[in-house]
Amino acid sequence: MKRMIAWLPDRVDGRTRVVAWIYLAAQVMLVATGGAVRLTGSGLGCPTWPTCTADSFVNTPEMGIHGVIEFGNRALGGVLALLAIIAFLQVVKLYRTRRDLFLLTLIAGLGVPLQAIIGGLSVRTQLTWWVVGIHLIISIVLVALTTSYLVRVYATPGPRYRAVPGWYAALAYVTAAVVLITVLVGILTTGAGPHAGDQKTPRNGLNPEVLQHVHAIPAYVTFALTLVLVVAAFRVAGPGVRRFTQYLLAVELLQIVVGLIQANTGLPGVLVGVHMTLAALLTAVMTAVVLSLYSPVTAPRDPQDSAQDVVAA
Repeated sequence: MKRMIAWLPDRVDGRTRVVAWIYLAAQVMLVATGGAVRLTGSGLGCPTWPTCTADSFVNTPEMGIHGVIEFGNRALGGVLALLAIIAFLQVVKLYRTRRDLFLLTLIAGLGVPLQAIIGGLSVRTQLTWWVVGIHLIISIVLVALTTSYLVRVYATPGPRYRAVPGWYAALAYVTAAVVLITVLVGILTTGAGPHAGDQKTPRNGLNPEVLQHVHAIPAYVTFALTLVLVVAAFRVAGPGVRRFTQYLLAVELLQIVVGLIQANTGLPGVLVGVHMTLAALLTAVMTAVVLSLYSPVTAPRDPQDSAQDVVAA
């Protein structure tokens, strides 16, 4: 036990950064595989929970491809649980010096079993649309948390200050809020359409064609706000903000292209799955943009700067 404790990192090192990247990638992959479960009608491929069948923890050959897809998603959840433990152990000795990393891994780690419980509830309620929607929302929150952890792993510890004008920071936060609205409306849209689950899955009763147009409104507002962020970043922001806002714009362009194609080709399942995965990536990059608005306090600042600009690490 003492040897294990001694092996745990006492500072952020290469191991911490590698695990942080894998942790985020696995969270995004969970959204992608969860989309595959939904889009192939495999939500009840394992008809029981936590076991796959009444007599088997894993899927059986008789269950076919639906059993493979559903159990694969569950297995990835197990991998995420292991990653959550590893990430937490890598910063547990940094509780006093990097409390931000400690809290992020703790909260994200607690979200993993919560995600599993909601997933089990979705099976037991025969894929009720709002339970499935909560399942996806938790995944999006976990993507944001693991992105925050990854960004913080590379950040200089200590107090931070707002490195952009107040109006620019406000615009970034408004953009993040619109991104959240876009994702939520997208979940409602999926819950109304042909990919809400298998044929027996009850939909939410809303008009999917109307929701497609409603979903497009916050998406285009996000795109317009992002254009302003990108252009203004070259005048008022540092290289980190400029880089992440450009990544954000690239993801949104791809998301819009995929959305237009799927809307005009009868919503093919593959493209809907890509759209869902891009929503997770959009959340990740938007989170990185917000975090990049603040820089470490490494030099004396103008005394006229507001003390409110300085925030806890």
